[in-house]
Amino acid sequence: MEESPNNPAEKHPKPPFPKQDQNAPGVEGKLIPQADHGEESYKGSGKLTGKRAIITGGDSGIGRAVAIAFAREGADVLISYLDDSEDQDANLTASYVEQAGKKAILIKGDIQDEEHCKFIVETAVKEFGGLDILVNNAAFQMGRESMDEISSEEWDRTFRTNITAMFYLCKAAEPHLKPGSSIINTTSVNAYSPNEMLLPYAATKGAIQNFTANLSQILLEDGKGIRVNAVAPGPIWTPLIPSTLPEHEEFGKNTPMKRAGQPSEVAPAFVFLASEDASYIAGATIPVAGGRITI
Repeated sequence: MEESPNNPAEKHPKPPFPKQDQNAPGVEGKLIPQADHGEESYKGSGKLTGKRAIITGGDSGIGRAVAIAFAREGADVLISYLDDSEDQDANLTASYVEQAGKKAILIKGDIQDEEHCKFIVETAVKEFGGLDILVNNAAFQMGRESMDEISSEEWDRTFRTNITAMFYLCKAAEPHLKPGSSIINTTSVNAYSPNEMLLPYAATKGAIQNFTANLSQILLEDGKGIRVNAVAPGPIWTPLIPSTLPEHEEFGKNTPMKRAGQPSEVAPAFVFLASEDASYIAGATIPVAGGRITI
């Protein structure tokens, strides 16, 4: 069949990818091929004008793409990231936000700590004068061949980073979120079709799915007017992949599109859910999974 530039299966690189080694959580500069975050392609149209957002894991991968898109749609962005190894990525993401004419704040630290989560929210409210959007995107994973390889410490870290921190951040943010605000959680296709190499991670993504639906009902029934939704990415090409999955050469081949997705292809779902276009959507999950079924 003749290739077409409009065919979504042909838009971005397909596996096999070169074998590459990175220390978790990985950095963008060492990723081959380089990921697309919408640096050249995303065009804003004012959907988030005047909004103020927090994005955890905003230094790279999906978080970077969301930060770029939010800024070009008119939002100020606080970028939360883990440690010194991600400084370069975080600073570059902040520069894209600033190039869009919006304010960027960087906060480094571990969201496993509740006090740090409170600090993130307090800083956003102080620096921006309020908060409208919370994107819980940061996650930890490690690929393991068997349960014996998963330490208790790794299990705890996965849950504390992926779901417990989400509770901390939502709890800290909720008093500052006005009607019309939005919380968006990053779940995964693993909530529906778990990868046997990602037992702890997949379990947290199932928990996030339930947490999102439940919190949505609570905040609407309480009359808060805060919408809570989720995005479920499929295999997306980010530094996390080669740094946590030993066999990443064929990453994304198990989708009907036969390729990994790019962060730039996920970000529009976050923009939609954060915008007034999604005013009647709450407790929902948008899959961005290359055709993989999520029912």
